[in-house]
Amino acid sequence: MGSTKKIIRRSALLPTVLLTALLGLLATLLAPAAGAEPDRAGPRGPNVFQGWAFDTCKTPSLSTLQAWKNAKYRGVGIYFGGRGRACPRQPNLTADWVSAAHRSGWRLLPLYVGSQSPCVVNKHKRKVTIAGDPARTGASEGRDAVQRASALGIAPGSALYLDMEAYSLRNASCTERTLGYIRAWNRETRRLGYLPGFYSSADSGVRHMERARRAGTAGLPSVMWFARWHSKPNLYGEPELSPQAWRPHLRIHQYAGNVAETHGGRRLVIDRNQVDAPVAVIKQPGETAIQ
Repeated sequence: MGSTKKIIRRSALLPTVLLTALLGLLATLLAPAAGAEPDRAGPRGPNVFQGWAFDTCKTPSLSTLQAWKNAKYRGVGIYFGGRGRACPRQPNLTADWVSAAHRSGWRLLPLYVGSQSPCVVNKHKRKVTIAGDPARTGASEGRDAVQRASALGIAPGSALYLDMEAYSLRNASCTERTLGYIRAWNRETRRLGYLPGFYSSADSGVRHMERARRAGTAGLPSVMWFARWHSKPNLYGEPELSPQAWRPHLRIHQYAGNVAETHGGRRLVIDRNQVDAPVAVIKQPGETAIQ
C-alpha cells in the first residue's frame, strides 16, 4: 500500500513538472540576449517620436523650418555642444529657437560632439581626441552636455546623443579608452536625469557597443543611432545589432548623408534619418535651467 501511494504522488507531479519545464523553455526563447540591459528601460510617453528626421551641420533658421513644413520630416537633429563639432558657431540655436521650433511641431534630436576616439578615422577630428583619464573626461563632458542642453530649455527626461565619429576597432587600447569615455559620459548624463544616446557608424562605434553589450558590460548607451548610408531605412534589421537589443523605441537609422534637398525654396545639405526613439522634452515657461 505504501508503494502504491508513492506511485500516485509521482503521477500527480508529472503534469506540474512538464508545465514548469515548458514555461522555462518559453522564457529562455523569449529572453533578450545576454547583457541587453538597455532594453528593459524603454522610454514611454510623448517624448518618443516615430517618423522622419534630418540633421544638418548648422541649425536652420525658423523661417527655413517653416519653408520645410510640407516635407516629410518632422524631426531635426541639432548640434548643441561639444569640442568636436564641425560647426561650433550656431547663431540660430537659442532657447527661443528651441521653444519656437517645438511649438511649430518639430521634434528635436540633440547631438553632442565631444572628444573623439584616439583611433578616429576622420583626420580633422584627431585634434579633439580623448585626453587624460577617459572616465574623468567623459564625466566632465557629460556634465557639460547637460548644462548646455538645460540652458536651451531641454528638460530632464530628454535623450542626449553622443556623436562618436567612425574609429578603428583593431587597436585594443584605443577601444578600451573610447569605451571608458562613453560609459562615463553615459553615467553622468543618467545621474543628472537625462537619457544617454549614442551616434556612430554601424561598422565601428555601433559594432563596438554591440560587442560590449554581448559581453555584459554595464553603463552602455540607452538609445542607438547608427549610420549606414546608401541603404534603405532599416531600423530593426541592422546586421550589427541583435534583433532583441535597443528596443522598443530605442533606434535611429541614418540611411543617407550629405544630400541636398530643397523645400519651399530653401536648400539644405542634410543627413536623412528614420526615427523610433526619444527626443527632447522642452521645458515649460517658468522652469529653471540646471546649473
